[in-house]
Amino acid sequence: MPILKSVKSLNNKLLNLQKIGIVYNVEHESAEEVAGKLENILVNKGFTDIAKYSIRGKRDKTSPDTDLGLVFIVGGDGTFLGAARCFSPCGIPLFGINTGRLGFLSQLKPYGIEQGVEKILKGDFIIEERLMIKSYISEEQGFQTALNDVVIKGGEVSRAARLFLYINGKHVCDYLADGLIISTPTGSTAYTLSAGGPVVVPELEAFVIAPICPHSLTTRPIVIPANEKIEVKVKLDSDYIYITSDGQENLKISGEKTILITKNDYKARLITLKNENNGFYSILREKLHWGISPYCQD
Repeated sequence: MPILKSVKSLNNKLLNLQKIGIVYNVEHESAEEVAGKLENILVNKGFTDIAKYSIRGKRDKTSPDTDLGLVFIVGGDGTFLGAARCFSPCGIPLFGINTGRLGFLSQLKPYGIEQGVEKILKGDFIIEERLMIKSYISEEQGFQTALNDVVIKGGEVSRAARLFLYINGKHVCDYLADGLIISTPTGSTAYTLSAGGPVVVPELEAFVIAPICPHSLTTRPIVIPANEKIEVKVKLDSDYIYITSDGQENLKISGEKTILITKNDYKARLITLKNENNGFYSILREKLHWGISPYCQD
């Protein structure tokens, strides 16, 4: 039987299977074992061109092969976010296997690997394109990308900063707050949720802007179209601020800079299996217990 070189998804997108990558986070106790099991399953199905990448911690980076057709990510959400920033510039689809805590971005737990691979080979999946965000300060410092969010915070512990928000060059709001989160729909269930922001379905082309601990009774998060240009100016007592992408990549800059935040030029491509219990709302109920009564015993 000839080796399957490609397969078409349910939303009519071609997935190249000629070279497959496996990224695993060795800081997760079972990740290496799970990655080995996955490799054996793929080899038994005739796939031999497999590239494995071991990383140590979610901030560790790898240099990707640009000719990969698919990357499996074995780890938690942090591992997935790091891999998304790494592989998305090449347009490589990503599939998560959770060995972490929440696993909101992952499709499978380790016990379901074989069934998951079978579904992919049969074409029982879709390829979602997820909005990414980028922040830009200057030509010297370049830009950072994120799948979840960009966070701007003052450099001094326990001191609020004054942040001035502009959208399309128009002054929108002044914040006295610990910081500001600008989130994609994917990131709306992460840090933004903790800051009181709304849950936004991944298909929407929008950003959520949410202040962190604002000193105000009226300041609320807002949702804007993703094609808007966001500028944040900061005034604070310390000499520097931090810009953090996905809670992982930190950039320390002068507090007098203006941060420009826009939609990224490319998107992350996520593989989602066809499963009636695998949709966005089902994941909200299962992993965040959204809409479940505290008195429910079932």
